[in-house]
Amino acid sequence: MNAPSQPDKAAQIVAEEILRTIYGDDFKGCTVTLDSIATIIEAGFKRQQGQERELLELYEKLVEALDLLSTPPDGGKVTDPNELRTLLSQRLDAIHALTTKTIATTARVNKA
Repeated sequence: MNAPSQPDKAAQIVAEEILRTIYGDDFKGCTVTLDSIATIIEAGFKRQQGQERELLELYEKLVEALDLLSTPPDGGKVTDPNELRTLLSQRLDAIHALTTKTIATTARVNKA
């Protein structure tokens, strides 16, 4: 059976500062361990990093989609003005849908 791992250094520093703020430099009266508090803090850090990673992935996909939608069609493929108008309208609708969904997603994350 593996021993529980030590919380990372940043979590240890934050935990120590929290306990020092509550109990003073000598930790007199403190009944919890520094590691137990640091483990809670580290879990919070990891959740935050996961959310940031998910948002970055969403952003990358959004930029790729916008790049594809903003790339002009091949000159020889769309020659009829009405066909071009329809294609551009569809692309603008897709861009609007993507940006609306992104705004809603980031608003939900900002509330959390």
